[in-house]
Amino acid sequence: MKSTFSTLMRKTLMALTGLFLCFFLVIHLLGNLQLLLPAVQAKESFNSYSQLLSGNIFIKIISYVLYTSLIVHCLDALVITLKNRKTAGKYAVDKRGASSKWYSRNMGILGTLILIFLVFHFKDFWYQYKFGTLPTDEYGHKDLYTIVIAAYQDWWYVLFYVLSMFALGYHLLHGFFSAARSLGVYHPKYVSWIRIFGRGYSYVITAGFAIIPIYVYLTQHVSWN
Repeated sequence: MKSTFSTLMRKTLMALTGLFLCFFLVIHLLGNLQLLLPAVQAKESFNSYSQLLSGNIFIKIISYVLYTSLIVHCLDALVITLKNRKTAGKYAVDKRGASSKWYSRNMGILGTLILIFLVFHFKDFWYQYKFGTLPTDEYGHKDLYTIVIAAYQDWWYVLFYVLSMFALGYHLLHGFFSAARSLGVYHPKYVSWIRIFGRGYSYVITAGFAIIPIYVYLTQHVSWN
């Protein structure tokens, strides 16, 4: 009984932290879409946006919640995965609905790829902005825009980024439905709407993030004349 209760609590906690991360991804995507603006406007807008996020006390509090949610989500996933292997994978091999898809059976691989991506992502951008010595733009803001654009000049980095976004998309696709079940809202009356919203959300997040490095790379390397 205690073991079952512990497992349910972990699934619920992973669902709640996952949904918070889903909300963050929307905000993060909206900010990153500024990179699709014309270069001069994108630089000013993106750097101002980054400065706003780093200097706002409310945003700082949210960021601590974000870091905590990310760590808890990863640790919970690891504990549940290890426990599943020990008990013949009863949770991972869920026969219901979308959980029988190949990406549901390979959440460990997808999650590992996403984790590797996050290490690179935090190192190249978050760490550089927080602790690195960045140049400033003409408005006195840290020039994160130039760092991001420079990173997207390498085709291998763009490819790695895009593949990671597809891994994230499949992770979201499974995770959204799994969270709905864990929270008890995957009711037959609403299941079709949950599926539509979950798929739509996953597709938009994946395409939205993936198109940014592709666009930056192409605008820097392809002549349109």
